Amino acid sequence: MGEPPLSALLQIFNPEFSSSDSISIIFSIIGIIALIFCSACFSGSENALFSLNTTQLENLQEIPGPKSEAINFLTRNPKKLLATILIANTFVNIAVVMVTSAMFHTIFDFEVYPWLGVVLELVLVTFMLVLFGEVIPKIYSFKHNEKVAELLAVPLYRTYFVLRPLVSVLEHSTSIIDKRITRKGHIFSADELTHAIEITSEKDTPKQEKSILKSVVNFGNTNVKQIMQQRPDIVGAEYNLNFNQLMLHIVDSGYSRIPVYENNLDQIKGVLFTKDLLTHMDEDASYDWRKLLRPAFFVPESKKIDDLLKEFQTKRMHLAIVVDEFGGTSGLVSMEDIVEEVFGEIQDEFDEDEHVFTRINKNTFVFEAKMLINDVCKYMEIESSVFEEVRNEAETLGGLLLELNRDLPRLGQELKFGNFTFKIESVDARKIKRVKVMLEPNKS
Repeated sequence: MGEPPLSALLQIFNPEFSSSDSISIIFSIIGIIALIFCSACFSGSENALFSLNTTQLENLQEIPGPKSEAINFLTRNPKKLLATILIANTFVNIAVVMVTSAMFHTIFDFEVYPWLGVVLELVLVTFMLVLFGEVIPKIYSFKHNEKVAELLAVPLYRTYFVLRPLVSVLEHSTSIIDKRITRKGHIFSADELTHAIEITSEKDTPKQEKSILKSVVNFGNTNVKQIMQQRPDIVGAEYNLNFNQLMLHIVDSGYSRIPVYENNLDQIKGVLFTKDLLTHMDEDASYDWRKLLRPAFFVPESKKIDDLLKEFQTKRMHLAIVVDEFGGTSGLVSMEDIVEEVFGEIQDEFDEDEHVFTRINKNTFVFEAKMLINDVCKYMEIESSVFEEVRNEAETLGGLLLELNRDLPRLGQELKFGNFTFKIESVDARKIKRVKVMLEPNKS
């Protein structure tokens, strides 16, 4: 059996310990406290200076004297700041280890139990440096970053000039590594980012925020065809209408901008802003309203919506006519459609409450067949890539079912794809109107 801990502890006390050694121990303790305080200052200043926001920086830079100069220099040179803190903290930590080791060897004699000296020094020094030199100062400086930055900016600035040769060496060394890492940096794909968002916990990222983040990640990969209003849903005005007929049509439509066409939607003459009609409300039926038309903005189906958003902002426009490869009108896209792609459906007080889908239970929905496949997937909370192999050029749920069946399905017919069952709820002689979508649980 080993000796009792108390007996072992008594055996390691230095028998030659004298009163003069007591004085050196006191100075060692004072030195250790001072060094740990310096370590705390360097660690705290790192958190404080790197967490300052723009407003706090502006407030600190308005302080007269050397403080504003020091803060301005340190925040504008983050690599120099970080190198100064790391080098200074390293020197301080080494000094703490050396002083502590010397103090222990003055008090104790570790010849009997050499391993005990290593354990005591390692545990005590690590505990002191981590708790008092890192954790506590960083927590405090994070909560009081402006105050800490104001107090420590000048001392840190002067420390930089003392350590400038070493800082320059470290800065140049890291810049070489930084260039190599930047050159070989990993580029994350949209799928990887989407997966990263998906695996975050509900506590950290609520479901609605996840949906927005995933929409932002895929924003640059979405083209106009995926979000546009389909041609059958476009509300336009005939070019040959008289003024009274036009006014009735605008009141019925409820839109603030409508395309004007001649004969059919492939011949768009321009876009009419209803606000331009306000000063002409008293005109009779013969009034030539066509002179109020504004030029239409045409975009191809393949245009990415992030590029379209930039063009909308540059041209100060909110509406574009989408054309296919043959120049025919295939749809219409607005600024609201782009915003809804990120934030979901937006309705104002003038929008009608259209029930385009109904949720029967967790895995069963009823959709209008004209709904876009992307929107169907959003409402069902599944990935839009699920239907990639069968959708071909189809953009709507009805188009997807036609791709699956190769013919117009009959009322009540069920179509299957993977874990999905599509039941035709409403259909006429030309198109599918309403579909029930059922997803088998625990297999998606």
